[in-house]
Amino acid sequence: MISWDRTETPVAFSGSRLGWQDLPRDVRTMIATRAGAEVIAETGATSGFSPGFASVLELADGHEIFVKAVSTEQNPHSPDLARQEIAVASALPDDVPAPRLLWSHDDGTWVVLAFTAVHGRSPALPWRPDDLVRVLASLDRLASTRPREPHALLPVTTTLADDLTGWRTLAGQPHELLEQAAALAGEPGAWALAHLDMLVALESGWPEAAEGDALVHGDLRADNVILDATTCWLVDWPHAALGAPWLDLALMLPSVAMQGGGDPAVIFRSQRVSHGVDDDRLRAVLAAVAGYLAHGALQPAPLGIPNLRRFQAAQALATLTWLRALV
Repeated sequence: MISWDRTETPVAFSGSRLGWQDLPRDVRTMIATRAGAEVIAETGATSGFSPGFASVLELADGHEIFVKAVSTEQNPHSPDLARQEIAVASALPDDVPAPRLLWSHDDGTWVVLAFTAVHGRSPALPWRPDDLVRVLASLDRLASTRPREPHALLPVTTTLADDLTGWRTLAGQPHELLEQAAALAGEPGAWALAHLDMLVALESGWPEAAEGDALVHGDLRADNVILDATTCWLVDWPHAALGAPWLDLALMLPSVAMQGGGDPAVIFRSQRVSHGVDDDRLRAVLAAVAGYLAHGALQPAPLGIPNLRRFQAAQALATLTWLRALV
């Protein structure tokens, strides 16, 4: 089990990234060929949990592209996520502020994606009010967006069906293990253990609460946002699905809270997309997300992503804090 350090917010970074010279020669040759020019410099991404290659590449012809590349050697699940992102790219309408996929390559071992390069910065942490206003405005616009037709996006109730069962899974564990896990989380963990039956019941209602036909990013946090002078770019879309238009806001706010951005309950109700969302639906989704994060935080660290579990633990505590105020 991990140690839930509640005094310091963990960094949203895999802790390991490949550089250009770490890629196999044939992969580097393929990238240069597809790009149409020699690669002369790279600027590596410094946030995000992917353990593969993620860099802006400067080309000899003066152009730039952003390239992500991963194989099962870095993480067994990362290539499938990259394949999902390729499939999602064609469903994103032109007005979605996402870097455009230029081309992709999949040889069965390495999956490579090349995007238009955007330059900017992640939101300042702790969150600054002006950055948060920009990101919330972008989410407000996304809430009214529908994917480009035809598309192969699935309902979020399908894509997350196996994931949002954390409390039910934990409830099946021996009680002594649950007590140990609760102790790691301190007082919020004790509350969750005392109310485990209620959390299981709330969690079971999330599919009905989350239904909808809006385009949902599904994984928005500060590290998946790039701010430039005019645009709030939303990046990393492998988890995109169809769902309720308020889902991205609800899913993002626990990370905003843990990174000093303010009270998620107040922020949520201040946004237009929350109008008409009753507390029952919100409770169901928050319970399911908290269970997913709490269960995930107690698992061994995935290959190549050593600090993911600490990040999930911090998000779980923030989500539980918000949920407790609603029950």
